[in-house]
Amino acid sequence: MATSRSSSGRPGPGGRRGPGAQGGKPRTGQGGKTFQGGRGGTGRGAAPGGTTRGGSAQGGTAKGGAAKGGAAKGGAAKGTGPERGPRPFASSEKSARRMPATPYRPPHRKRRPKNPPVDRLDQHDPNGVRLQKLMAQAGVASRRVCEEMIEAGRVQINGETVTELGIRVDPATVEIHVDGVRVQLDENLVYYAFNKPEGVLSTMEDPEGRPCVADYLNNQKNERVFHVGRLDVETEGLLLLTNDGELTNRLTHPSYEVPKTYLVQVRGPMDKGIGAAMKAGVELEDGIASVDSFRLVDSTPGHLLVEVVLHSGRNRIVRRLFDAVGHPVEKLVRTQVGPIRIGDQRQGTIRRLSRTEVGHLLASVGM
Repeated sequence: MATSRSSSGRPGPGGRRGPGAQGGKPRTGQGGKTFQGGRGGTGRGAAPGGTTRGGSAQGGTAKGGAAKGGAAKGGAAKGTGPERGPRPFASSEKSARRMPATPYRPPHRKRRPKNPPVDRLDQHDPNGVRLQKLMAQAGVASRRVCEEMIEAGRVQINGETVTELGIRVDPATVEIHVDGVRVQLDENLVYYAFNKPEGVLSTMEDPEGRPCVADYLNNQKNERVFHVGRLDVETEGLLLLTNDGELTNRLTHPSYEVPKTYLVQVRGPMDKGIGAAMKAGVELEDGIASVDSFRLVDSTPGHLLVEVVLHSGRNRIVRRLFDAVGHPVEKLVRTQVGPIRIGDQRQGTIRRLSRTEVGHLLASVGM
């Protein structure tokens, strides 16, 4: 029986040099069998089933490779590679270095700081009502807005500015001002604007049965009010009604000089210099009288409409002034007293002043 001489590829006795070089590619031996990676090859004269040093015959196992259907020692079958899996995540230390720490975020709504102690304030009354609640009840604004006003230093109690939310006050003994405007805390005090028609007396009753203010107090009959000043029977316009005696005294006292605005219709044309003369002062039977301002509003053939402002409260003062300059009054309407305007209020109606109007009215006389 002939055997291969060696696996180095040298020819044996009965065959040629074996196929396959050192480290060469797989070769196909006799019978169509495949040999891989082996050193050397199979002699042509090798017997079926025999083995060589570097490879394998049919059905045999090579030392470093695999035959048909067999597995190599420490290797894998043809066409398969090393098993691949997911790459491992970075370690926690590396992740911490790459990603910055998440900063702390406070709640979306800022917490209100605790109220400071208010016992040190002279205006604080432990048994009183909270300031913001009292302001809200008086119609200044909502309680939340009132708190913001206090914190902003816009509120004064008896002339002292306060910024603490915990302060309590006695409504009967304090005066509260917001932006310099007094807040009326007494709910028993009422304030009305009456658009008086011509021919109505500025009284609450008349023995002769003529029309008077009381005839128009339909919804206010249970409230005892009185008029602030007077308008003569021929004059129309704004007449204030209230039960606040202190306010009435100040509005009618000459020292407070509350301005009053009138629209005056006279015959025209009017000579130049009349307005300047009325501002400079006109001699009347009870002394010199003047107007604070004089403005021509409108003119029609034979008539003029003039607006005058004066603070004097003397009887029939506007009519007497225009009589003195040679232009008797045809029609007279009072449109404003201090900060209160008649606006588009219908004639013969009574309306209650808003809290803002009351505040400005009180401020105009230093209350």
